[in-house]
Amino acid sequence: MKRVVWFRRDLRVEDNPLLGFPGEVLPIFIFDTHILNKLKPTDRRVGFIYDALLKLKTDLQQIGLDLKIFYGNPVEIFTHLVSFGFDEVIASGDYDSYAKERDKEVSHVIDFRYLQDTYIFRHDDVLKKDCTPYLVFTPFYKRALEVLKTKNLTNITQAKHSLYKADYTGITIFKDGVATSADLDIKNIGFNPPQENFLSPITKLHAIKEKLKSYAHDRDYPRIDATSNLAIDLRFGTIGVRQILRFIEGLEGSEPFLRQLIFRDFYSYLLFHFPTLEENNYKYNFAGIPDEEKFARFTSATTGVPIVDAGIRELLAYGTMHNRIRMVVASFFTKDLLLPWQWGESFFAEHLLDFDKASNVLSWQWSAGTGIDPQPYFRVFNPYLQSKKFDSEGIYIKKYIPELASVTSKYLHDEIYLLTHAIDGYPKPMVNHKIAAQKAISIFKTGQV
Repeated sequence: MKRVVWFRRDLRVEDNPLLGFPGEVLPIFIFDTHILNKLKPTDRRVGFIYDALLKLKTDLQQIGLDLKIFYGNPVEIFTHLVSFGFDEVIASGDYDSYAKERDKEVSHVIDFRYLQDTYIFRHDDVLKKDCTPYLVFTPFYKRALEVLKTKNLTNITQAKHSLYKADYTGITIFKDGVATSADLDIKNIGFNPPQENFLSPITKLHAIKEKLKSYAHDRDYPRIDATSNLAIDLRFGTIGVRQILRFIEGLEGSEPFLRQLIFRDFYSYLLFHFPTLEENNYKYNFAGIPDEEKFARFTSATTGVPIVDAGIRELLAYGTMHNRIRMVVASFFTKDLLLPWQWGESFFAEHLLDFDKASNVLSWQWSAGTGIDPQPYFRVFNPYLQSKKFDSEGIYIKKYIPELASVTSKYLHDEIYLLTHAIDGYPKPMVNHKIAAQKAISIFKTGQV
């Protein structure tokens, strides 16, 4: 058997099902121009992938393999590769609309074998008795725990391979059916070198052991480093979810963390079964009120609501945002500002290092109240109560908004104070939360803007 091994969201050697089949192999990674052409040269994710590929290439060389890196249209590249007599391509599946359409096109060029690696479960592993998908997380979670008991989570043994003879140096650039070679340098595909030194996922994994003991409580407080910080590694597969599950098994406090891992699966499962969610509401016809001025203030972190602006500044500066803050920010965007959730989803998609289409879309629909989640439209987060509860001393807020350093912490959570007092260098809130929330609830209830 002569196959192409296509690394995508599984950039590792350890416990990788792609390496579980014997035979002659051509391991590849494709910098997909359909995706990259939409990104800015400063996009941090490309830097993360580049670093991960350098490590993957080295790790593959240590087991007698290598990695050939392409830049171009995947369909064109496979049309070229099939002429060399490959029997099939193997790759782990992905659930967003572009990935599914791309893979369908590739499957018309070469036999395509899908593997399940990106998530814990296949899309059809956790179904109701009538073989329909769950729409509510709690029953999904209970059933998922039962299915998990039957999952074989042992480390995947690497098969014996022979490496297909090819030139593995540099980057092979495909354009209009013509292949040229360039040095293995991120600048040769139009992106800036990574500025961060990304922590090893194994280092993060071992740090979880102590964090789990207080994870259920501490994970909601942005001033505390209580989360795993593994979201980006799960996104690009620099660590496998199976390895994480093996590590946390039996550890004190692991259940709340396991619940979050399964929640990640739930969102991917919903997007698979209900692909129209990627762009369209599941319920309610209200699609938000487009307003470029409001959107500009939101994306420039000048809403005048400290917890919201702090979250946006963190996102713009580092490509990260604490999960509790994401919920507050998205609720403010969709309910207080009444902007279309799709605008917010796209903004997050542009900047989040750990961007995952399923998690991003379903989270925004959850905040907007338009998704599958059974909670009605009247769930509206009060950003001031949220910041008072989870950042009472203003540590997180002041970290990202130094203009507020001299403001007494209690006033950061006091809307009346912020509306009536001028703060040098910082704007007043652009909306009154109570009035805005009431308006949002009325619009959802009546359908009248």
